[in-house]
Amino acid sequence: MMDKLYKAFVDATSHVFQLMLNIPEISAHPEKTLKCDEAVDIAIGIVGDLQGEVVYRFPVATSLNMVKIMSGMEFDAVDVFVTSAISEVANIISGNVLTALSGGDLRCDILPPVQQKPDEGKAYEIESSCCICTAIGEICLEIRLNRASHMLH
Repeated sequence: MMDKLYKAFVDATSHVFQLMLNIPEISAHPEKTLKCDEAVDIAIGIVGDLQGEVVYRFPVATSLNMVKIMSGMEFDAVDVFVTSAISEVANIISGNVLTALSGGDLRCDILPPVQQKPDEGKAYEIESSCCICTAIGEICLEIRLNRASHMLH
């Protein structure tokens, strides 16, 4: 399950970055600790057969570069517009992941993106972190999910 999830997130991120930002090359590597100090954290809640969240950590420099490419405008700080644009990218990636996973018998939906750091105190069955490196900076993903109770039997 973890390999499938990890691959789905990397593939979806690659696809979205190529389509929206014209960045064809990305590389991913598992990461135990996320090294992004100043970052825009966007959490996408997941409900259905899997429940939990995926937290996207976009370092400030990566965020500003992404929004510059998407809007053609220069930003020198993260504001409501930047956060909204970054949230939408996280939303699109998550939607692509769940669409890819729905090819099997896994049924999930995403909740609207919210700006928040992950809940460190909660335990999850499925936990993974990875950093995705792109030409405009890194993105860190923290996948934190539980199987729904009806799937455990």
